[in-house]
Amino acid sequence: MTIADDIVAIDVHTHPQTAEFIAAMGSRHAQMSKHFGRERPVVSFAEQADAYRERKMMAVIVNSDSETTSGIKGAPNDLLGRAQAEHPDVFIAFAGIDPWKGEAAIEEIRRMHGEFGIKGVGELNPSRQKFLANDRRFYPIWEVCSELGLVVMFHCGFPGAGAGTPGGGGYRLEYAKPVPYIDDVAADFADLKIISAHPAWPWHLENLAMVWHKSNVYLDLSGWAPKYLPPEVVKYADSLISDRVLFGSDWPVMTADRWMAEFDELPLKPDTRRKILLDNARTLFGL
Repeated sequence: MTIADDIVAIDVHTHPQTAEFIAAMGSRHAQMSKHFGRERPVVSFAEQADAYRERKMMAVIVNSDSETTSGIKGAPNDLLGRAQAEHPDVFIAFAGIDPWKGEAAIEEIRRMHGEFGIKGVGELNPSRQKFLANDRRFYPIWEVCSELGLVVMFHCGFPGAGAGTPGGGGYRLEYAKPVPYIDDVAADFADLKIISAHPAWPWHLENLAMVWHKSNVYLDLSGWAPKYLPPEVVKYADSLISDRVLFGSDWPVMTADRWMAEFDELPLKPDTRRKILLDNARTLFGL
């Protein structure tokens, strides 16, 4: 995969909004629209690609499958693979898997890598999918991802899924802690590239420590308006971990336009800005 000379940023965290992906959300669609105060209308891949193309950006498109715990099958990964093939100047596809499916999940990863050349797996959401990443039952999945050179994206920190509902939809915050769960995976699979999605509040300090400590872990700033980022995240992003911080919007939760406008106001060195917006993702994905 090549990158155009005029690309100014790579948004490493976007959620497709075609009818299939919205249907796969089930009741979470209305709940999360209410929580984030933003409706989620249907948007075709072509429309999303055009929007990013106009902004001279590329975008990672992610997927999820929580059929085991929710009873709702995830949207077909082939949709992302075809979107990447049809819009190679914009899209970088990740495959969504249900870790509880074990060997079937591994076969899906291999299939998507072989047929479509996906770059990663995720977004995996331990709270919503109800699993602990360091459970040894899931290690064969991480082993295959490492073998194929795929990036694995884990949601870390407060989950929007279930937020503001009785019992939080049955999702446990504990599962979304970066340390020890993601940290253990990073330690046991040193060749595996991991994206810790979101600053991971209220465990953002743990997250920063993990990223600083383990060079195979990257942090994406998605899901947060930059003006609300904890000061420690901004400080570390501009210094000790500047080589492993990534621009992510969490679209459609937040638009790239709003994220970029607020990012421009942060007190960051020019070199740091370019790393976060473009260079670090180019390195991570080998573009």
